[in-house]
Amino acid sequence: MQRAVSRTLAPLWLPALCLLLRLGLGYRVEGARVLRERYRALRSEGGPLLICPNHLTMIDSALVAWALGSPCLYLRHFDALPWNLPEQRNFAWSAWNRAFIYMLKCVPIERGGSRRAVGDALVRAASLLAHGEALLVFPEGRRSRSGRVERDAATWGAGRLVAAAPGCRVLCVYLRGQGQTAMSTRPQRGERFRVAIECFEPKSEHHGMRRALDLTRQILARLAELEAGQLDAAVASQ
Repeated sequence: MQRAVSRTLAPLWLPALCLLLRLGLGYRVEGARVLRERYRALRSEGGPLLICPNHLTMIDSALVAWALGSPCLYLRHFDALPWNLPEQRNFAWSAWNRAFIYMLKCVPIERGGSRRAVGDALVRAASLLAHGEALLVFPEGRRSRSGRVERDAATWGAGRLVAAAPGCRVLCVYLRGQGQTAMSTRPQRGERFRVAIECFEPKSEHHGMRRALDLTRQILARLAELEAGQLDAAVASQ
């Protein structure tokens, strides 16, 4: 039902959101055409695909989706538009907010909430992956306090989703504005973003919680490598 509602209203909210990012806030993504071609190719291979970005601002999920695809792509292939698991207290604290994020393909989850509630949200998310829907989660679980990928902030959610979907690939996305040095509510107006991506299939010989944490740590390690490469490239270009 949620997918049907979101899909029906997508011709209205998808272009509006992209116009807000591009014209309202003046954001630009370097090499967007190449990124979108790579994302289309990865989606065409089929199988579960979990998108795992770094986390610096409150609108990172929207920025990542915008960097990976255009409104035209998402309107033609709605399953390519990632679902999100936003923090309930930040994005679903009122009836209006809940209705709004419902439309935006979001499944709210309360960080630190009851084990049953968190588990139910993850079961829904795993079901989406199994049915071919793209899903976006932050392996750090929160915005980085240091401004860098924090390997010690690994949560078991991302790893649990990978473990629940046989053959699941992870698309690591490192997105950072040229002027971003620390976490913030949103990037500054007119920001230009550099994006690096890498897709791999994490595996672990552990079981249960240890397996989930091991898988998440592998994802964070890849993100840290992408971060190092991007920062080195930025220094070299100066």
